[in-house]
Amino acid sequence: MIRLFFFLVVVLALGWGFSWLADRPGLISITWQDHLIETSIMVAATIVVALVAVAMILWWIAGVIWTSPYSVRRYFRARKRDRGYQALSTGLIAAGAGNSLLARKMSLRTRGLLSADQEPLIHLLEAQTALIEGRHDEARQKFEQMIEDPETRELGLRGLYMEARRLGANEAARQYAEKAVEHAPYLPWAAQATLESRSQAGRWDDAIRLLDQQRMANVLDKAKADRLKAVLLTAKAGDRLEGDPKGARDDAMAALKLAKDLVPAAVIAAKAWLREDNVRKAASTLEGVWKLGPHPEIARTYVRARSGDSTIDRLKRAEKLEALRPNNVESLLAVAQAALDAQEFRKARAKAEAAARIEPRESAYLLLADIEEGETGDQGRVRHWMAQALRAPRDPAWVADGFVSEKWLSLSPVTGRLDAFEWKAPFGQLEGPVEEGSLAAEEAIASLPPVDEAKTDEPPRPIIVEAVPSPEAAKPAKKDLAVAAKTPAPANVKSGTEKTTESEEEPVPFFGRPPDDPGVKDPDAAQSPTRLRLF
Repeated sequence: MIRLFFFLVVVLALGWGFSWLADRPGLISITWQDHLIETSIMVAATIVVALVAVAMILWWIAGVIWTSPYSVRRYFRARKRDRGYQALSTGLIAAGAGNSLLARKMSLRTRGLLSADQEPLIHLLEAQTALIEGRHDEARQKFEQMIEDPETRELGLRGLYMEARRLGANEAARQYAEKAVEHAPYLPWAAQATLESRSQAGRWDDAIRLLDQQRMANVLDKAKADRLKAVLLTAKAGDRLEGDPKGARDDAMAALKLAKDLVPAAVIAAKAWLREDNVRKAASTLEGVWKLGPHPEIARTYVRARSGDSTIDRLKRAEKLEALRPNNVESLLAVAQAALDAQEFRKARAKAEAAARIEPRESAYLLLADIEEGETGDQGRVRHWMAQALRAPRDPAWVADGFVSEKWLSLSPVTGRLDAFEWKAPFGQLEGPVEEGSLAAEEAIASLPPVDEAKTDEPPRPIIVEAVPSPEAAKPAKKDLAVAAKTPAPANVKSGTEKTTESEEEPVPFFGRPPDDPGVKDPDAAQSPTRLRLF
């Protein structure tokens, strides 16, 4: 663009000059060796311009002839370089596609056309080809050569890191990641690996500092960075809880500011507050997280906040949690467990059955079995609830990469991934069909029988299970029929077809079908003379 501008300026200047000379005619006389040359100014100016143009053309031709060998060499060098880059591109594509034969062929051709000092990607092509062909030692040597070049240092460290991970050399992989972070903290893979290694070693301050650097370098977005920092602060607070409760409380509260629904942070903060005898702050912290998402660990910590409370006081605290999140499974189970501890069986049964109707799962049926054991001691009913628990879906737990943990951990013990644990039902279980369908919370609670406190001490009515005789037993011998006809029927034995008022008004003892096992019979009970032997 600049050259075009200068060319236009020169053309305009020449045009203006010739126009100016045309308006001012005149003669020029030149005497040279007794010769007189006279001509007009316009002709003289034209001759001068022509001579200058011829001189420039002759100079350009001389320059082309003088530099022609270099131009020829440059042409062939560029042509060779273009062929080399074409071979390099084809080889990288072949290596990415897994074509080892073509990748090796293109690697050799690239070596002949290009110099590794001028193009470092040749090392990458040779390393990838070696990896495809299974020559890992040669690939590692190529990656080590790439480390020496500042342009390919990060790529070489990445390759060595992946090879160390493949061989299971976690310490070597950690060192490669640390070295990569020193030179380039913005690399996501190096920062993530270093973050996980520092977390595994318990270097929480170093991990948080590296996370802040990632956040400033825009490697992580704000939401993910805040979540990971909250996890690191929670893990740090968990380690400091025993020796430094105040520091653990500060870290846990800082984690809750970043992730308001982080249950482990709330539990640790509440325990730290309780060690300072500040029950109000602990309850407030737990209630705030409970409103966002009820969790059994929060319920246990909240109900047992004060060690000297009676079972009635714990029941009242559980009912307070239920008031914050009514018609919730965790709320109902918390109240049911507290009521069982307080020996209020009818309330415990009502809440547990409501929870089982809303979400049939293992803990609800196990709690019903405990209630049955404590209230009636009926082993038949206890076994019925235990069978329901075996067929019901499992309770949610802390799960990470297929590993189920009893408590929350900051890192996955399988892969070492940070913030891997989730509160969910473990997968891969064999679940049987649930007889009772899941009902809505309002419908489940509305269908519960009213709790009559006056009848709390009344023992439950027994379940009458009629025995159905087999066809062979239904056809007795004639002799037995004759004896049975002469034998008078006892007064305390009632006919199977006769319905009494008591059997007609007997309510269903619990929701669901009757138990398969009627229970253990009393061996001291009197045997009926007309008892039908089934087995």
